[in-house]
Amino acid sequence: MTYEEIIQELERLGSEQTKRTFLRHGAMEPIFGVKVGDLKKLVKYVKKDQELAERLYASGISDAMYLAGLSINPKLVSKELLQRWISEAYWSMISEYTVAGVAAESPFARELALEWIDSPEEMTAACGWSTYAGYISITPDGELSIEEISDLLARIRRDIHTEKNRTRYTMNGFVISVGSYVKELQGEASDTGEAVGKVHVDVGNTACKVPLATEYIAKVAGMGRTGMKKKTCIC
Repeated sequence: MTYEEIIQELERLGSEQTKRTFLRHGAMEPIFGVKVGDLKKLVKYVKKDQELAERLYASGISDAMYLAGLSINPKLVSKELLQRWISEAYWSMISEYTVAGVAAESPFARELALEWIDSPEEMTAACGWSTYAGYISITPDGELSIEEISDLLARIRRDIHTEKNRTRYTMNGFVISVGSYVKELQGEASDTGEAVGKVHVDVGNTACKVPLATEYIAKVAGMGRTGMKKKTCIC
C-alpha cells in the first residue's frame, strides 16, 4: 500500500467513539480514532519500509504516528530520528508508548532515556522514564547497570511527588518495571513503592487508574514471573 492508500484506510477504520475516547485521554486533532488492534493489521503493509514509516509519523496524524511506531525497525533508526520523534510527539500515547517503545529497542535506549529523563519538558521526561522501563523489560540483567537503576529508584523516592503529572505516572511505571524484571532489585523496587505510596496523577475525564507499585510487583512475584523478560516492548 502507498502512503496515500494507508491514510485513506486509516480514515475508513476510524470511529467517532474511539476518537472521543482518545481525545479524553489527551489526543488532539488530527486523529481518525482507529483502534490499536486495527492498526496492527496494517503493520504488514508498512513493515520493512522505513521511509514509509517515517513519512507516516511525520504526517502528524495520531493514528499514522502510532502505526509508524509499530512498523519501523528499531534497530535501524538513528538517534536523530528519535530526537525528532519525541520533539513532534504531542500526547502521552505517542510519547510514552510509540516513541518510548521504539527508543527502548534501539541501539540508543539507555543514552536517550537518561538524556530525556532530565528534560524540563514533561512529555520528554515522561518518555525518558518509559524508555528506560521498556529497556529494562527486554534486556538481560547482566547487561544492565544495577547501580544506575538503584540510583534512579532513589531519585524517584525523593522526587516523584514534586514532578510533573505524566512524569509521575512513568516514574511509577519505572518502579514497577524494575520490581518485575530485575530480580536483584525486586526488594529495593518494592521498598521504593512502599515509600512512595499512592501516586496521584490527573488522568482527565477517564477511568484510568495509577497502579500501586507494591501491589503490582507482588502480583508478578506471586505468579513466579519476576525477572522474566519480554521479547518486545513495542505494542
